[in-house]
Amino acid sequence: MSYTVLARKYRSQTFDDVVGQDPIAQTLKNAIKTGRVAHAYLFTGTRGVGKTTMARVLAKALNCLSVKEPTTEPCCQCESCIAVNVGEDIDVIEIDGASNNRVDEIRELRENAIYRPARSRFKIYIIDEVHMLTVSAFNALLKTLEEPPSHIKFIFATTEPNKVIATIQSRCQRFDFSNIGPAVIAEQLKSVLKQEKIKYEEDLILPLAKMANGSMRDGLSLLDRLISAGVEPLSASLLEEFLGCPNSEKIWDLIEQIGDSDAAGTLAAIEDLINSGIVEVQIVDSLIDYMRDLMVVKSTGPDSQLVILTDQQRARAAELAEKFDVAALVYNIATLEKLRWAVKNSDTSRALLEASLLRFALSEHFLNVDQLLAQLKPGAPAAVSSPVGVPRTATGKKKVPSVVSSPTTSQSHVTSDETQTVRREPQTAHDNSQELAGLSDIQSIKTRWKDILMFLTSKLPPSTAALLSSASPSRFEEGVLTLAFGPSAKMQKKMCESNGRLEQIQAVLSEYFSASVKLKLEVVRHDQAETKTSPARTKTYNQKRNELLNDPAVKTVLMGLDATITGIEED
Repeated sequence: MSYTVLARKYRSQTFDDVVGQDPIAQTLKNAIKTGRVAHAYLFTGTRGVGKTTMARVLAKALNCLSVKEPTTEPCCQCESCIAVNVGEDIDVIEIDGASNNRVDEIRELRENAIYRPARSRFKIYIIDEVHMLTVSAFNALLKTLEEPPSHIKFIFATTEPNKVIATIQSRCQRFDFSNIGPAVIAEQLKSVLKQEKIKYEEDLILPLAKMANGSMRDGLSLLDRLISAGVEPLSASLLEEFLGCPNSEKIWDLIEQIGDSDAAGTLAAIEDLINSGIVEVQIVDSLIDYMRDLMVVKSTGPDSQLVILTDQQRARAAELAEKFDVAALVYNIATLEKLRWAVKNSDTSRALLEASLLRFALSEHFLNVDQLLAQLKPGAPAAVSSPVGVPRTATGKKKVPSVVSSPTTSQSHVTSDETQTVRREPQTAHDNSQELAGLSDIQSIKTRWKDILMFLTSKLPPSTAALLSSASPSRFEEGVLTLAFGPSAKMQKKMCESNGRLEQIQAVLSEYFSASVKLKLEVVRHDQAETKTSPARTKTYNQKRNELLNDPAVKTVLMGLDATITGIEED
């Protein structure tokens, strides 16, 4: 007796059996119950998600001979149901659109459509891969689709709905089949293995379900390949041996070496994977998937349902996630996606892969500046720990990736004199507070605004003081100081008003002026912002550079990291 592959043997027979497409199945069942079955349907979705299976189930439901009218529960035992299952029913014609795409063949279909079914209620045409029809063939169908005989039903299936002309789509009821989730595929695979009485290990199912990429048919085909190996119980090690899937422990080990900034360990882990028969592009794909899991775990916690992992894998992911920050993982995933194309098309793919992963291991990516400022103590450089994400120069000195402020790029260094100036200025501003206590007009405040900012920096957390660098004094009336933020600084304004920051700033300003000061924040209009910033455009480059170096937020970063500015660009 010939062997029937699992994908055919366990093909769904009724609406309730269809895996992962419950909304579509329920809609079709309701249409049958209420007598509102359309004359034409368009089923779209990726391969193996149940389009043709659903078409056959619908055909059986409409033509089942065990009942007197269409039913939502075909018997699957009558002559019509059995013939539909094997694709040999005289009244349910399945056509491959790829090999029958010419206009002459569609004209023949149209001519035969006028004849009533031989034994069933409806003559049903199922056209698979309908997007392969030529434009002329589509046009030949239009009239029949618009005014079909009462005994005709059309069911079109396609993986590329964008290639189906609009005039055809407008005459059909369209259903978009979604990819099936790994958890749903995993449950179906377990059910199949139990029915086949094949022993398996639990850690096999989830990786196998993920490899199916949302296709139930692909999942069953992969399972068929593993069963053909003749090894029981089925285990996760067979995925690496027979399906070319990278060993999960080796991928976790590679990520751990990157997280530990171990360059030698990273290269050794890559070597181990390649020696096991895994090509470079598979390593990149696996790293994207695993780092995505780390990103979700880091953001939402190890118990999140957004990741499909075993309990052991969740524990490992939670442990490794502590070695990264979210910004680093986001950067890694984006970089790996760009790297994938280069590795796939390069003659030196291994060198590209090793260079990129070494860059990760040496922390050549971004650090969230707000987190950095929050770690620094006001008025003095603090020793900042270097989580994964902090760039370093070849000499080991940390550096700032880029500073957004000035309209050009330059290489500049902070000298020791400048550092001393940074350390002294807050104290100078504090010493002059009595002298400035008499300031009551806005022009005087504007003149000394930089000194005021330095005083705020010495009294407030650096992250709070840095937010005020985006503001400028606008009005000072009856003890109320109005600070204006530009149109692009709305977020900074909102942050100043949240978490009690506004009250802290008011208290420090009142200390500076030796009088009670209230603070009002506003966002200026675009034309006002243009007016305020237009004089600055006439400044020389050196003036703009000096302004940047004297910016309180920039000084704080440079002091805390003992850093140099490597790039300056205008926002």
